[in-house]
Amino acid sequence: MESARLKPSSVAQSDWRNQLRLAYTEPKALLEALDISPELWPSLGDAPFPMRVPKAFVQRMQKHDPRDPLLAQVLPKIEESEVVPGYVTDPVGDQLSKQSRGVLHKYHGRALLITTGACAVHCRYCFRQNFPYASEHIHKGVYSEALAYIKNQSTIEEIILSGGDPLMLSTARLTELTDELRLIPHIKRLRIHTRMPIVLPARVTPSLLAWLGSMPWPVVMVIHANHANEFDGEVDDALRAISQTGARLLNQAVLLKGVNDSEASLADLMERGFLAGALPYYLHRLDRVAGAHRYAVNDDSAKALIEALRIRLSGYLVPRLVWEQQGAPYKMPLL
Repeated sequence: MESARLKPSSVAQSDWRNQLRLAYTEPKALLEALDISPELWPSLGDAPFPMRVPKAFVQRMQKHDPRDPLLAQVLPKIEESEVVPGYVTDPVGDQLSKQSRGVLHKYHGRALLITTGACAVHCRYCFRQNFPYASEHIHKGVYSEALAYIKNQSTIEEIILSGGDPLMLSTARLTELTDELRLIPHIKRLRIHTRMPIVLPARVTPSLLAWLGSMPWPVVMVIHANHANEFDGEVDDALRAISQTGARLLNQAVLLKGVNDSEASLADLMERGFLAGALPYYLHRLDRVAGAHRYAVNDDSAKALIEALRIRLSGYLVPRLVWEQQGAPYKMPLL
């Protein structure tokens, strides 16, 4: 694992759990830290979906700018309380695809494990903000039901660790889970969906890297960044270390009004993510979750943006524009 060691000056020297404890949880405190008057952005102080933003992510926001694209993703707004037709609590049909506690099986050949309900950052457009995590995620005491389902489905060749964010679990907990998965012979790939290397790169510790490097299967890590400003030197170091374990890095983004809904911002995101080692994967149309309507970009505009990227960028830098339709056999392309 020598090749995957983080630099001594990198964020791996920080205590990521302590950083979580110090995260901003009140809109007023976050705005004050950015020297932005709360009157410029009236927020929903007691939002049902609580605010949580690590300081490492806040440090990449521009002070004095109420339109900062990173701030726009995480600050509650009063519009979240509005009821808008078509915006629902389970926009992608997670509950209909549940096969056992903690197992969502929507698509042929792969199954998703809800490993935790916790995330380092609470994105205001999160499609699982209403998911009943308390009764539906897996943990050591209830692995058996999920594992039994996977063992009995020989067509499942890929396991997706999701949540919440699976990297919110300790490395010891992750190891317990993958040790159980090693015993299932028809598993061929492991995929990890996480925002942690972006919002809290200190989570990429030597022990996490050792765990990634020990996997018996090819590993794909899908990170989630929506704007080029989410990358900095510490994120680059963390992603480089992950790549050196042999894991393939992909980036998926959500098309968000006021965040990345321009040709320039999307092109910058794809190029900056690639520079950090992550190949563009999906650009998702906004999942219509209740409270997130302010982020919606209409389909014609989305298609025009992808067409512009095809002209502007090399093909491998252009993500697939998709949306997750309840009951569909795969992510549906818009273009």
